[in-house]
Amino acid sequence: MDASAEGSRIPRLALFGVFGGLFCGYLGLTAAIPVLPGFVRERFGAGDLAVGLVVTATALTALLVRPVSGHLADRYGHRRVMSTGALLVAAGGLLYFLPLGLGGLVAVRLLVGVGEASLFTAGAVWVVSLAPHERRGQLIGLYGVSMWGGISAGTFLGATLLNLGYGAVWGFTTAAALLGLLLILSVPAAPRTGRPTAQTPAAQTPGDGGERPGRWQTLLPRPALLPGLALALASAGYAGVAAFVVLHLQARGTGSGVVALSVFSAVYAGTRLVIGHLPDRLGARRVATWSGVGEAAGLAIIALAPNLPVAVIGSVVMGVGFSLLHPSLALMVMDRADPSAQGAALGAYTSFWDLGLSVWGPLIGVVAAVFGYPAVFVAGACCALGAVAVALSVRPPDTEPAAVSRVRSTS
Repeated sequence: MDASAEGSRIPRLALFGVFGGLFCGYLGLTAAIPVLPGFVRERFGAGDLAVGLVVTATALTALLVRPVSGHLADRYGHRRVMSTGALLVAAGGLLYFLPLGLGGLVAVRLLVGVGEASLFTAGAVWVVSLAPHERRGQLIGLYGVSMWGGISAGTFLGATLLNLGYGAVWGFTTAAALLGLLLILSVPAAPRTGRPTAQTPAAQTPGDGGERPGRWQTLLPRPALLPGLALALASAGYAGVAAFVVLHLQARGTGSGVVALSVFSAVYAGTRLVIGHLPDRLGARRVATWSGVGEAAGLAIIALAPNLPVAVIGSVVMGVGFSLLHPSLALMVMDRADPSAQGAALGAYTSFWDLGLSVWGPLIGVVAAVFGYPAVFVAGACCALGAVAVALSVRPPDTEPAAVSRVRSTS
């Protein structure tokens, strides 16, 4: 009993350092976002194309670097790669001060994207390695809450600090990332123990006579493909809500559409805090299925909403479903990946989120222009159901979490 209790204990101080490092890193990352458009126009006299390039350049390198960062974390250690990411974000803050020109600013943003990918991916796998096996899904979800908290606070503080000048924003970006670096370095880089972090089918574990994976399989492991595809499909609904829910409700005669977006964000975070343990308890595949259905239902309600209260109900339903979808799919990846390659697998899986937003961003704009705003949410609902179909096609692992076995044995 003592051994079981010890195995279920959460290393709170270590997780505080990892979660805090992620929060501060994203605090610094996103403080520049609301400031950069005006900076580009004022300093360089550039137009919307240049503004879009500067703001979104980080997504390009993050998309490409996440699997590499995960692979490096597997090989050289989570703390080393995560702290390198925080250091690159801080370096980006310092480089904003320099008169590098528009091309130099784009290069800085590409560098910051490398830092973001390294910070998030290495930390995510680190959390899994620190978590008790039956709490991995819950802590993956809380890790995401730390990221979104940093994003929300960072954008607000960046816009507020602009009143003191661009230098205040750049200085805050640097200081926040350096604080994150200190928090990360406060966590001991303990060697891996014999405790497995995932139950991996023997067929997926390289054996003595097994075939070594090629380079592309190292950076894009097979366990990440189907859950990643499901995540990319599910991202269509989020892209639609973020871009068009306010305009959709304005067209319906409601001028407070931002309320629906705010409710979605609050429910998204609150769901992970309150019921984030469900993927561990009920099984990742089952929760991913119901989460995708919930996202689709919420989007359908928003599409048909005649007024703000109905749209808010849709935001609540979608927020609950979409909140648990990512940790459930991530847990499916971890359950199928070899423990020595979990960083690369999780990095590749997360890249599908960036890929999905990159694809759906332009496409939903076309859908809105051709078919109208309600069609955006209908299309998102169809994609969410497609994500459910993909998640159901993933073969269950040979061994289940103990919690799932207990639930089934008592039912």
